[in-house]
Amino acid sequence: MTQTQPRKKNLFQINVDLMHGPIFRSLVLFMLPILISNLFQQLYNTVDTMIVGNVLGDTALAAIGSCGAIYELLVGFGLGIGNGLAIVAARAYGAQDEDLLKRTVAGSLVIGLVASLTITTAGFFGLRPLLELLDTPAEILEDAYRYIIIIDLGVIVMFAYNLCAGLLRAIGNSVMPLVFLLLSSALNVVLDLWFIAGMGMGVAGAAVATVLAQGVSVVLCVLYVCKKVRILLPAKHHFRVGSHLYWELFSQSISMGLMSSIVSAGSVILQYGINGLGTLVIAGHSAARKLFSVTDMPVMAMASAGSTFVSQNRGANHPDRVRKGMRDIYLYSVVVAVCAVLLMQVGAEGMVRLVSGSSEPVVLENGARYLRWNAPFYSVLGVLIATRYALQSLGQKVLPLFSSVIEFVGKILFVLFFIPRFQYNAVILCEPLIWCVMAAYLVAVYRHDAFVFGTARTRQTGQKNAV
Repeated sequence: MTQTQPRKKNLFQINVDLMHGPIFRSLVLFMLPILISNLFQQLYNTVDTMIVGNVLGDTALAAIGSCGAIYELLVGFGLGIGNGLAIVAARAYGAQDEDLLKRTVAGSLVIGLVASLTITTAGFFGLRPLLELLDTPAEILEDAYRYIIIIDLGVIVMFAYNLCAGLLRAIGNSVMPLVFLLLSSALNVVLDLWFIAGMGMGVAGAAVATVLAQGVSVVLCVLYVCKKVRILLPAKHHFRVGSHLYWELFSQSISMGLMSSIVSAGSVILQYGINGLGTLVIAGHSAARKLFSVTDMPVMAMASAGSTFVSQNRGANHPDRVRKGMRDIYLYSVVVAVCAVLLMQVGAEGMVRLVSGSSEPVVLENGARYLRWNAPFYSVLGVLIATRYALQSLGQKVLPLFSSVIEFVGKILFVLFFIPRFQYNAVILCEPLIWCVMAAYLVAVYRHDAFVFGTARTRQTGQKNAV
């Protein structure tokens, strides 16, 4: 094995050391840029929607909204594959094997290219039939297709951006992906205004703006890596990747990609059940979900940080740090839940009113009830997501994937049997109850992981089998 030498730090070498020193402090330092990235992404999505709605009107907004589920599936699958590849890279970095790290990057580039071309080709032939299958209204079908096909043709750019960001996080750098996201989002807003309002490109302009902005971020990311992070630059001979490493990269990325996609598909199924409860209930739920997607970010960001933490320490053969780190993450999730409960008790209805702009009692009451009932379960959600990511980072692929299948099946059962009988109360309790089942299952799996809780002999055997 080629051991990496200690590297001098400079203004741009802002990696967080996740393998030595205080664990929780390192996790927080690494997590904060991820949290800010998620918050800014949510803000940008809101601004992007405002531009489309105000400039192009309700029809264009509906066209983009009608393919939102497809967009989330594409993005979710892309993020999952990028995260899966980054997990393998983080393990190589933790093992301080520079040659393996470079071969991992090379293999990731190949797999990312093949996956991108496959998805783009499938989308080219299948997106219009899929929109028709989803019963997209005829008056917005063409605009919806025009938008999503451009996004599909730019999938390779999205993959490249997610892979670059994932590889930087794999070596402990969560700050520069934030910088590139901020630049990309600002550029996207400028291009939106230019293409939509200035050039009259309609919904196609919004899609082109998204692809071009991400493309610029990819270029900046590559330039940064070439200049400051040459440890991630493979040479020509590194592309001679063995079949074992290719299989590890492929299986890890597909597992993460499918997991994200199945979760997104489950949300689509649940939305079908909600749509039958009336306009006001839908409005209240939509507002509550937007608020939930912001308030759950602290646990989601920590889970993402935990994934890199576990991957690096898996590679470095530090099971004790994995145990202590996961314990800290679990306690952190409980603290977040307590804060969420206090926040929702005081301000749930006011936040729903602010987001929805409604004064209808049904909207406000249902939205506030959703937030208040969900708040205590933030602790369960934090444990669930952190453990799911940790198991993936430890090299387990099938069992965490099975948990997303449990979620998918559970939502189908709720839509078929419980929502028709218990109405919106069943919608509120659907995900929290499923979270409890999945969290119990995943924690049980984690507690039996040979590397974290096994003997020295079993850990050594597992280490040999890991990439």
